[in-house]
Amino acid sequence: MIIEFFGPPGSGKTTFAHALAEQLRGKGYHAKVALSYKPSTRVGSLDLGIVLFITRIASAILSTLRILLSLRGIANDLSISLSMVRLITPKKRIWRARIWRYILHLSHCWSRAKQSPDIIIFDQGYVQAIGSLAIFNGRTDNDVLATALSLAPRADLTIRLVVPSAVVENRLRQRIKHQPPAERAFEADLNVNMLSVDVFESINDLLATSGRKIIPVDNVDCQSKFKGICTVEKQVISALSRMDGGLAGRDRKGVPDAHAMALDSRVSRKAPVYPAAPPSAVKPRRNKDVGSRLARASVFALLIYIGGAGLTSLAQLAIARLIGPGNYGIYSYVLAWTSVLAYLATLGFNVSLLRFVPAYRANGRLDLARGVIKFALQKSLLAATLFGMTGAALVLFFSDHAQSDHMRSGLEISIVLGMAAVPLITAYAIGATLIRAFGGVVSALLPERIVRDGLLLILVAIMAKSALWVVDAPAVMVAVLISSAFTVGLVFITARKFEPPGLRQTQPSYASREWWFAAPPLMLITGLDVFVSRAGVLVLGWTDHIREAGIFALALNVAMLVGLSRIAVATMFSPTAADLYARGDRQALQQLFARATLLSAGGAIAVAIPMMLIVEPFLSYFGEGYIAGAPIARVLILGYVFVALCGPQQNLLTMTGNEWAAATTMIAGAAANIIACAVGVAIYGPIGAAVGVALALSIWSVAMAIYIGKRLKILPGLVFALLSIRPSAIDAQQGNWFLRAGK
Repeated sequence: MIIEFFGPPGSGKTTFAHALAEQLRGKGYHAKVALSYKPSTRVGSLDLGIVLFITRIASAILSTLRILLSLRGIANDLSISLSMVRLITPKKRIWRARIWRYILHLSHCWSRAKQSPDIIIFDQGYVQAIGSLAIFNGRTDNDVLATALSLAPRADLTIRLVVPSAVVENRLRQRIKHQPPAERAFEADLNVNMLSVDVFESINDLLATSGRKIIPVDNVDCQSKFKGICTVEKQVISALSRMDGGLAGRDRKGVPDAHAMALDSRVSRKAPVYPAAPPSAVKPRRNKDVGSRLARASVFALLIYIGGAGLTSLAQLAIARLIGPGNYGIYSYVLAWTSVLAYLATLGFNVSLLRFVPAYRANGRLDLARGVIKFALQKSLLAATLFGMTGAALVLFFSDHAQSDHMRSGLEISIVLGMAAVPLITAYAIGATLIRAFGGVVSALLPERIVRDGLLLILVAIMAKSALWVVDAPAVMVAVLISSAFTVGLVFITARKFEPPGLRQTQPSYASREWWFAAPPLMLITGLDVFVSRAGVLVLGWTDHIREAGIFALALNVAMLVGLSRIAVATMFSPTAADLYARGDRQALQQLFARATLLSAGGAIAVAIPMMLIVEPFLSYFGEGYIAGAPIARVLILGYVFVALCGPQQNLLTMTGNEWAAATTMIAGAAANIIACAVGVAIYGPIGAAVGVALALSIWSVAMAIYIGKRLKILPGLVFALLSIRPSAIDAQQGNWFLRAGK
């Protein structure tokens, strides 16, 4: 069932829609609000909303690209959106583009809502979009409005919110007063919004004339809103009864299925507890299109990673060219230690929050969700502070500095600045995890991948142009410190926008024992993952090969471009894998892992081949001293290609409850990496370190594949994909999957 609201801005459509959805969920129905956006409020006098302004624009562009890249229904979505905008064209191009984009998204979501067994509520549907077009056109007559309404798909229930114009005006004034200044750019001025009262009155008359049933609801105050919700609820139940005897959108005997419980995770209050159905009575709903969704989502995430990698490459190019191999070696060495300590300090909460927060929301335990968030932030930031202070002391004390006094001074200052950045990096890692746990996967990638490195590039460029700074390793670490602080602010502002309703008002509860139990393996996995990737830089720096560490670091940055596809796929793979494992659907999990491996391998090979060819001229742009890194980069590229060919194995282990197994293999991989690097450096220098890293990565990947096969009974992704081409190799249903997935 589809329900849509319409009414002038300020009539309370969003608030009413969410309250109705919560009311229906409380009665056991599967109801959710689609395409909803609530205007933000200022968190203080200094909040200008600039970060939110940039985030909204970037999110709008990326989400539109995601729809345009999807093949399913795109022709219909474009046809509807373009037809409506051409029929009623807003005068200003900015509003023309914004409303076209909204109708495109609306059409995309509407098509999916029609296929859903749930109750989908649009607080701003087609009727509202047509009203917005008329408002910004300025002189639309009733005939044109009637034509536009006839083109729009009909909802099962259409609800009009009736609010006096004086109340609307007062609400709009209050909204403007409390909005951040930058966000007001997204809003029409008060006079334009007040014109909408007459426009929606005309639309209501046209709908009534056409025979369409409209449910008018007063929404002046809390009392009228409550009465209105009860009225609409009765209409919904009556409509469901007419559709299929009252069973649509609700399970028989009043017992919600697993899908209903998942939807109830969005309820802001404690959800009612229902008796569990027998295992045979509830069959998990299988997502037949999970591979296609993973592919589209991974491509979308990969675009962000590529954009971030581009900014990172530009920043590294500027830094490497400006400060030379020696200072770049100091910068890389310090940044490696900073990253290792920062991710160890997360105590694994940057992974475990992805499990705890959605699980608590699904069970209606917002108190535990708030508790684990506070617990994670307090403990991880305390650990980061201690790690930073201890790390500075240990690195300075144990490092044997044979460099000149100037080089030694630069290293010491850089270490202090790097250790100061440890709590900041930990904070934005935890914050980005919260955004993902709240459902904002793409928004979690933007701050770290785009904003942080983009700001670092800008700061380094300003330093170089101003002539007020000597651009060396300590100056670059200052830029890292500033960009990290800005990223922390952006991440937590974004997390607040995505947090579920009622979370902030809930009194926290704590299950510290459960949370601490999950911390050690995930902490090791997180910290050692960073350590393994930077082992060569750390070993070279520790053994006083600072200049060589800079060359190795630049070659490593080039090689890590090959791994972007695996990281992007893993971002979307993890939550889906956890869901399939929890439902016991091993076959779907095997298919998902195979598809993820194919995407990971294909992306890695597509990047690796041209990089192997152009790596030498590419490194020459960074300066003549870096050309020696070409053979190092080629060896590392081969190592990362092998890892990509194995797929997101570490994520598979973590999301299936095998954290200690993942941690054990990671410890073994890290130990092998250090030994191989140390031996390689002693015998062959930096190229020996590269060979050691590549071998350690390969051995580690093979060990995980063997464990996954024995423990989870899941074949390596490429092996399964090859076997699935031959239906006789595995069971018939599973065997034809790979061929069907491509259709």
